[in-house]
Amino acid sequence: MSNADLHRAVEAVWKMEAAKVIAGLTRMVRDVDLAEDLAQEALLIALEKWPVSGIPPNPGAWLTATAKNRAIDHFRATERSGRKHEEIGRSLLEVERTPPDFDTPLDDPFNDDVLRLIFVACHPVLSTEARAALTLRVVGGLTTDEIARAFLLPEPTIAQRIVRAKKTLTQKRIPFQVPRGLDLAARLSSVLEVVYLIFNEGYAATSGAELMRVSLCEEALRLGRILAELEPREPEVHGLVALMEMQASRLRARTNAAGEPILLLDQNRAQWDWLLIRRGLTALKRANEIAAARGPYLIQAEIAACHACAVRVEDTDWRRIVSLYSELGQVMPSPVIELNYAVAVSMADGPIAGLKLIDDLMEEPALKNYHLLPSVRGDLLARLGRHEEARLEFERAAAMTRNAREKTLLAERARLSAEAVLQKSIETQVGQG
Repeated sequence: MSNADLHRAVEAVWKMEAAKVIAGLTRMVRDVDLAEDLAQEALLIALEKWPVSGIPPNPGAWLTATAKNRAIDHFRATERSGRKHEEIGRSLLEVERTPPDFDTPLDDPFNDDVLRLIFVACHPVLSTEARAALTLRVVGGLTTDEIARAFLLPEPTIAQRIVRAKKTLTQKRIPFQVPRGLDLAARLSSVLEVVYLIFNEGYAATSGAELMRVSLCEEALRLGRILAELEPREPEVHGLVALMEMQASRLRARTNAAGEPILLLDQNRAQWDWLLIRRGLTALKRANEIAAARGPYLIQAEIAACHACAVRVEDTDWRRIVSLYSELGQVMPSPVIELNYAVAVSMADGPIAGLKLIDDLMEEPALKNYHLLPSVRGDLLARLGRHEEARLEFERAAAMTRNAREKTLLAERARLSAEAVLQKSIETQVGQG
């Protein structure tokens, strides 16, 4: 294996194992910031040793054991010999010969370190924005830039939130545990938001060479299912699980053999995972049975069900989707929801009706750098035969996105629009001749 191949393999391992490693270390050292630093040190050691020894059979346990040894060195060397550090040092020394085993089946959700880490990161001492940003950083493994793009905010703003959140958790000495009772209910909404943000980053990666990061989708689904066991009477938990199950059912159909994106309307629905769809519909039924009023995740799950239950594209109930997006906009107002509503209207009432709504969003500050806005506008213009305008929108969208696969797709759509303009010009000249 070449050094380049090995580095790619280590990077892949890190993306899969980082959350578990950082979570396990946080339990040991009781400091999220220190745990992340130790995990990064272990990664650097892996980059030095694995080219010689090869990637170990259980890389997550190797990284954790290495980071734990670095923690022991840290506490031995530090001049701050307070009781807290002595206790943590003794605890680490006690488990020195028993590295964590991440292959052990998860029997008790309260013993899941990643879930504990999410609830710590979503503690009420932090703002909602800080909770989401921190969890995406330490659990989702996203870079600060990726989180900023997910939130449509400047990168320095996100960086400051993450730094302050870590300091606050350390200063407040937040216990590393899943809350119970009323404390659990109070933190659940933020946790659900974070879990879905992680899923969305996996479903449509904000940057990188691939359209999707399937491991993030799988981790979000796993955490969602655990939450459903923790809170069986909470409809929004089941709504979120239903939404993720049905969206995940399309993962295999979203790209071709070369990894190129396939738009929803062009997907081979025979490739959808009907087991996941059935699981999603079951979770949706459960959510509706216990819901006094429909929340945002339940409504979005209803929208996903409209797509999932349409065996053919033409069977899609766009009128119902328009109604559901209207309901969602009342429950959770957002420019992105308005954009999705406009798309649904364009499918139900035609591109002119959708374009009018899109044009009203063009000056929306929150969508200034959101590549899907010009992408959708370009699609509607193409459907109206306004190909030169469509080309400009696709080019603008391609310049905005940092995902290589999306950039290629949008560039190709711009090229096709340019060809359509040329063809129309030729036809016009022939007609005049």
